[in-house]
Amino acid sequence: MSLKPPQPLASAPLSYENSDFLSGPDGRIIRILAEYSEPLARFRHERIQDTVVFFGSARFRPLDDASRELEILENTGSQRPAPPEEQPARAGEARGGKPSPLRLKRAQAAVQMARYCEDARQLAHLLTEWSMNLKSRRHRFVVTSGGGPGIMEAANRGAWEAGGKSIGLNIRLPFEQQPNRYITPDLNFEFHYFFMRKYWFAYLAKALVIFPGGFGTLDEMFEILTLSQTNKFAKKIGIVVYGSSYWKQVIDFDALVQKGAISPKDRQLFQFADSPEEAFTLLRDGLIHNHLEREELWQEGEVEVPEITHTRR
Repeated sequence: MSLKPPQPLASAPLSYENSDFLSGPDGRIIRILAEYSEPLARFRHERIQDTVVFFGSARFRPLDDASRELEILENTGSQRPAPPEEQPARAGEARGGKPSPLRLKRAQAAVQMARYCEDARQLAHLLTEWSMNLKSRRHRFVVTSGGGPGIMEAANRGAWEAGGKSIGLNIRLPFEQQPNRYITPDLNFEFHYFFMRKYWFAYLAKALVIFPGGFGTLDEMFEILTLSQTNKFAKKIGIVVYGSSYWKQVIDFDALVQKGAISPKDRQLFQFADSPEEAFTLLRDGLIHNHLEREELWQEGEVEVPEITHTRR
């Protein structure tokens, strides 16, 4: 008995158009490479030479012209508010003595955290105004954040209000979240892999500002400090820790020195600042001394400074 020939086959999909392959375990290396190559191409196209990264809490909203009550968001990067029992006590509730001790404490903390949002906004504005006046063929010291709400939104907003570009390196999370509206659209990124997002935070950064925050902020803070401590950067990166009263309450840096866990010189890897003007002065002076002065000497042929986009980070 003769077999009936099978139906003609349709063309197989090209490998890079095979969504099952690309989204599966075997395509992981391709996805990782894409999260390196695609941002690199965009940064080159947008002529971004280097950045100043802002880290800080994503859970607090700023007190924007007193147009809304202070509130805490559900989680890092979330757009939903936390449940009522975790929210700061409202003014009327505090006077009536009804809220829990947690809500009373958070009411006091929320006012302070809202101030940090406004300080981040002002600092980003000052930095962007200054960097836009530098003579360069590329965009220098561009304000960069994690792309979400809270301190991140405040930083992007300050740069936007100054008329400059800003970058948002968002992360895809398993709950409702979206990039803030103040990111420059062509510099709005979303990553699947945390480690690739961290790579881009560190790769272009010439300075870092760490505002009060939680686990994510602590993670980024200590990662950058460790890379600096172990001389893994082929560049000098300035680190400003903003809000000394917050950070000295959260972390006892002096105890780390006293116990021998870190060297006394490691304490010099960062500087504290408590106002936008103070932080801006530290950032500006460090960027001039560590980068702009060296580049000026290089232009005169006195020192060798490799092309930014090819420097080992």
